[in-house]
Order: sequence, then C-alpha cells, then structure tokens
Amino acid sequence: MNKDNRGSFSGKIGFVLSAAGASVGLGNIWRFPYLCAKYGGGIFLIVYVLLALTFGYTMIVAETAIGRHTNKSPVGAFNQLSNNKLMGLGGWINAIIPILIVPYYSVIGGWVCKYFFEYLRTDANVIAGDNFFVDFITNGFESELWFIVFAILVLVVIFMGVENGIERVSKFVMPILVVLAVIICIYSVTRPGALSGVKYLFIPNFKHFSIMTVVTAMGQMFYSLSIAMGILITFGSYVKKEVSIEDSTKQVEIFDTAIAVLASLMIIPAVFAFSGGDESMLKAGPSLMFITMPKIFASMGFGRIIGILFFALVLFAAVTSAIALTESAVSTFSDEFKWSRRRGTIIMAVIMVVLGSLSSLGNGPLADVRIIGMQFLDFFDFLTNSVMMPIAALATCILITKFMTVEKLEAEVEQDNHPFKRKAVFSFMIKFLCPLFVVIILVSAILNVFGIISM
Repeated sequence: MNKDNRGSFSGKIGFVLSAAGASVGLGNIWRFPYLCAKYGGGIFLIVYVLLALTFGYTMIVAETAIGRHTNKSPVGAFNQLSNNKLMGLGGWINAIIPILIVPYYSVIGGWVCKYFFEYLRTDANVIAGDNFFVDFITNGFESELWFIVFAILVLVVIFMGVENGIERVSKFVMPILVVLAVIICIYSVTRPGALSGVKYLFIPNFKHFSIMTVVTAMGQMFYSLSIAMGILITFGSYVKKEVSIEDSTKQVEIFDTAIAVLASLMIIPAVFAFSGGDESMLKAGPSLMFITMPKIFASMGFGRIIGILFFALVLFAAVTSAIALTESAVSTFSDEFKWSRRRGTIIMAVIMVVLGSLSSLGNGPLADVRIIGMQFLDFFDFLTNSVMMPIAALATCILITKFMTVEKLEAEVEQDNHPFKRKAVFSFMIKFLCPLFVVIILVSAILNVFGIISM
C-alpha cells in the first residue's frame, strides 16, 4: 500500500476519537473495575494513573510517531527503521498480537451482545439468576452464535475503511458512550450505601499495596491503552503531519483513564450499595460484570432500563476496540502481502471464526481441552497480554534507542512546529524505565504460571 492510496484520518479529532475508541473497550469497562476492586481500589488507581502518565504516555507517543514516520503498519515500520532480522521479528510480534486477541475478545463481545439482547426482552430477575451466565457460556451453540453476531458487527465497519468506517463509527459512538457512562455513574453513586464504594475507589489504603498491585496495574495499562498491539503504529500511519502527536496522546490518555474511572464508579459503589457493604463481593473478578452487576440491576427499581443502558455502553466500547484490533491486522495484510482491504478482511474473518470458536467452545464442548492448565480463552489472554505484549514493547524501545534514534523520533513529534513539552521525560522513560517495566511484567507472568508467585 503506497502513500498515495493509504487511508487516513480526516484530522486530529478523527485520530483522537479513533485511538480513544481503540483504547476504551472491555479493558476499561470490564477488566479495569474488577482489577481495581480486587487490588485495593484507591491505591491501585493511583499506581495506574502514575504509570499511565509516564510509561503509557511514552509508549503511545513512540508508537504513533513510528507509524507516522514510516507510513507503515508494524512489520514494515520495524523493517524500514532497523533493516535487522531480529528487529523484524519484533514487528511481526506486534502485528500478530491483535490477530490473536480479536478472536477471544469477540467471544466476550458476544457475551455482551447476549446480555444486551436479553435485557431488551427479558425480566431483570431472570438474567440475575444464579446459573444464567454459566448456562449460557457452557451452551456451545448459543455462545458460538453470539460470538458470530459480534464478529459480523466488527467486520462490516472494517470493510467500510478508515475515514468512512473506523472514524465515522468512533465519532458517533464515543460521545454516546460518555453520556451513558455518566448517567449510570450518577445513578450508581446516589444509591444508599454507595458512598463507601466511592471512598474505597478514591481514598488509597496503603495496607492493600503490594508488588502485585504495580505488576497488575502495568499489565492492565497495556490492555487499556492499546500499547504494544500494533494498533497505535497502524493508526499513526494514518495521522497527517499537521496533527500534534503529543497533544493527541494527552487527550487519548485523559479520555481512556476517565472512562476507566467512570466504569469503576458505575460498578464499585453499586456493589457496596446492593451488597450491604460486603467487600468480599469485590473479589468476584472477571464475573463481576456478568454475574454481580445483573444481581445489582435486579434489585434496582429501574433495573431493566439500567441493564439495557449499561450493556449498550459496554457493547459500544467493545465494538470500537475490536474494530481497532482488526484494522491493525488488515493493515498488516495489505502492507506485507499486498492484499486488498476486502481480501484482508475476509482472511481475518476466517481467523476470527477458527480461533474464536476455540475460545467460545472452551467453556462448553471443549472444556476438557487445556493448554498449560488453561482453557483456550484464558490461554490466549495470557499469551498475548502477559508474554507477547511485554516482548513487543521491549522491541519498540530497542527499535527507537538503537536504530531509529530518540532524536529522530523527537523530530517526528515536533513536525509542523509542534513543541515536544515532555521531551526529557520521554527520553528517560524510553531509554531506561520502560524496558525495566516490561521485563518485570514478563518475569512476573512467567513466575505466576509456574506457581512461584500468585497474581
């Protein structure tokens, strides 16, 4: 794909909303609240924000600048800047991550579709039943059906292209998502007893702090900010030279973190309010959104309406992130194999169905099939988030410091007379702290798998 016919965003707003759409997804609305609840609320939030303002900021600027400088997706960008086979492998790891994530992500997206549909037609008390979620995900046919529905939603937008598809959907969906989040937040925090949840979220309790708070917050940051997935390199290649990369990064971070906090404000105070202050409910983990929240909605006066709004919000967020993941893969196919958007999307659809079906059926007909003790969905999540993303981020740091040079990347950020206000912070982070952080995440994840430490 050459520079003349490569897609592009119409301007800064298109890029910011599309990048925010990539970042704001199940990572913020499903994953962040349950990790925040599990790892101490306020102390987890402080650690996450500090990491987002340093590590996250550095990696978003770096990846976006690499994409715009090379005008290529990850593989082409790494090859162009390094002309080194080992670094080329780093580009492929960046490119393969979204190809592996989007199938299992679409399975969870299918769960969200199912819940949204059920709230439209079913009584909230039925959905809150003890076995509703388990019965659904263990039913191979039903789980597969809703996974396919979600995948089709995503692929239709990808077929439409960058400005007509991704940007247009993001401009429409992201403002709606914010409005819905605020409405549900207001309802949640005004319930009797919810103030304890607000305090838990915002007032740090240092007795909850541990090294795993930091490691988990770092892992969540990859997931939440779409770092080391090839997405931001791909989106950077669509960014016009007159757009300020640093200003756009700040806006993406603010938007992304605000949605994560709003999601936590929706969920954590509601858990306190409707469980009589039982903190053990906060340890529900991944099931918090699909089991605990429906029970909370069922106990509300307008539970069904709140349920519809809540899962509509989650569905919007899930679709925008899945679009970004799929677009990154399709862009790589176009750049490296010279495939048309249509052919690349069809190939990605086949990969989504094959790998997604393994994750979808992994709780039902394939429940007994395990890889290193994990079901397919858990394995793909571990492989991408805890192993491949840290390696991809480390490769990006090495690419910039050893091959592209920090000075050349800074010059890219400063194009069109845009000042690089946090240049010193960026330089220190990319050379020293970012590589250290990703090694810590990678080692912690491996030790966790072998039971040496517990996450």
